[in-house]
Amino acid sequence: MKKIIVFLLFIVFSISTFALNVERVEPMFWWVGMKNPTVQLMVHGQEIASSEISLNYPGVRISSVSRQENLNYVFIDLSISPEAKAGTFPIQFRKNKKEMTSYMYELKNREPHSAGRKGFDGSDVIYLITPDRFANGNPANDAVTGMKELPNRADKNGRHGGDIQGIKNSLDYISNMGFTSVWLNPVLENNMTQVSYHGYSTTDFYKVDPRYGTNEEYRELAKSIHQKGMKLMMDMIFNHIGSEHWWMNDMPSSDWLNNYPDYKISSHRRTVNQDPHASEADKREMADGWFDKTMPDLNQRNHFMAIYLIQNSIWWAEYVGLDGIRMDTYPYPDKFAMAEWTKRMLEEYPGFYMVGEEWSMNPAIVAYWQKGKVNQDGYVSKLPGLMDFPLNSAVVRSLKDPENWGSGLITLYEALANDFQYAHPEKLIIFPDNHDMTRFYAQLGENFDLLKMGIAYYATTRGIPQFFYGTEILMSSPEAREDGLIRSDFPGGWAGDQVNAISGAGLSPQQKEAQEFTRKVLNWRKTSEVVHSGELKHFAPVDGIYVYFRYNLNDKVMVVLNKNAQEKTIDTSRFKEIMANCISGKEIISGMNVTDLKNLKVPAMSAMIIELK
Repeated sequence: MKKIIVFLLFIVFSISTFALNVERVEPMFWWVGMKNPTVQLMVHGQEIASSEISLNYPGVRISSVSRQENLNYVFIDLSISPEAKAGTFPIQFRKNKKEMTSYMYELKNREPHSAGRKGFDGSDVIYLITPDRFANGNPANDAVTGMKELPNRADKNGRHGGDIQGIKNSLDYISNMGFTSVWLNPVLENNMTQVSYHGYSTTDFYKVDPRYGTNEEYRELAKSIHQKGMKLMMDMIFNHIGSEHWWMNDMPSSDWLNNYPDYKISSHRRTVNQDPHASEADKREMADGWFDKTMPDLNQRNHFMAIYLIQNSIWWAEYVGLDGIRMDTYPYPDKFAMAEWTKRMLEEYPGFYMVGEEWSMNPAIVAYWQKGKVNQDGYVSKLPGLMDFPLNSAVVRSLKDPENWGSGLITLYEALANDFQYAHPEKLIIFPDNHDMTRFYAQLGENFDLLKMGIAYYATTRGIPQFFYGTEILMSSPEAREDGLIRSDFPGGWAGDQVNAISGAGLSPQQKEAQEFTRKVLNWRKTSEVVHSGELKHFAPVDGIYVYFRYNLNDKVMVVLNKNAQEKTIDTSRFKEIMANCISGKEIISGMNVTDLKNLKVPAMSAMIIELK
């Protein structure tokens, strides 16, 4: 009996020894017909690197196999010829005759005209949504087995249950408001123990967080957005992951992360990227430091890490049908890896739009990253757009400050005068606020007239406007930044809400007025080609009045901002270089015809948008 038991144990041990398993392959599938004919697979499995790897499929070959210091990883470069056809094929992993396994890999056909997609431009107005806080379309996914944080709508920093279905249910509202595109804060898995709702601590780069839905639901959302003539922007993070990412249990190599295992917080001295006098020590302290103790810093100087991240962007763009990507904390990752990312993305999708977050009030710092900018250090980026933080700051200061020299509307005028710094100022995203700052209405002291002036300005100046969900109904927040309250629930997104922003039920008269004002201005903007792509000419503010024009060969639009508490009559002869042949106009906010352009009456604390004839 003892011999039998020993024999059986030997068999069990032998089977477990010979077991060869592939736990992950990323990307899970790829496409034929891509501009770059190679894809690098990251394969993870117990001692998978000790196996021999082969495949046999027409038009596909293994060009290289790279083993890491951790034998649980191997990187396989596949070369895909132009003649390769879509289909599935086994990638075989063999140790010996008994230890063998296969992974069925798939190559898909691309969607028609995938490479020729049109990204974002001046014709767009973006609606920014924090998915957990917008609308709960599927309460069944609020709590999901295996997800560490449970829903708690009473907690300002907890998960509230908003999801992809809720956004999909609201697309008619978004489109009817005049928005042409949607930017969602990150939707990928954030399986963190707490404060996971914001999405910026990724724990799986190839999986939508199941509390939002599935990968396929995200793809279907994109299709629905496109069917309504709108675009979709995905929020991505190359700089860091969440501290509970699955890599943290088994990293490919010792240099996969920076400053690990002893984390060191970044100095946040982002100017080292441009500073001609910066020390190498300061550069490393900024780029290699962790953004937060729960956000391990990725090392993009590791060749395999850089390729992994770049391919992940391409994968989501192709799989979902993205029109653009917003890249979080743009100056923090290795800047040469970011340059390669922009290059690779535009090789695959020449018309694609990418925008980086460089939170600086100095336009020279922001401009450094934009495609076409000639930098003193020779750095070449192909990033189309940046978030225009300098203008964001100037708008708030201009609207709030008194009309003295060096403040008030002069500040706004001089901010735009800095456009010479940018290679393409028209491709910047302009915004009154976002998910990381006190609500615009709160910044303006909840002054309704100033808010309307701000909306009119963002709708008519150069750039691509972006509004945070709820701005249109006067959502506010404390003056001091509190992220959980800035990202409060959109009224009506949950069953039982007493106020419903979409139907209008429970909104105050002023909230309804703000919503209608926004709807009118943005829907007019949809049809105004001169605002989309026309030139801009502005005149230095005088006596609390700022006037600028958008114009092309066929059309002219005059915008007047009056900061005064009284109605003002302005003599327009000063603007004759652009108004000389204009005899009348139509003011689009009031709908009134303007018959006297020589002496224009502008109501107190207001904006006028006049289509000139």
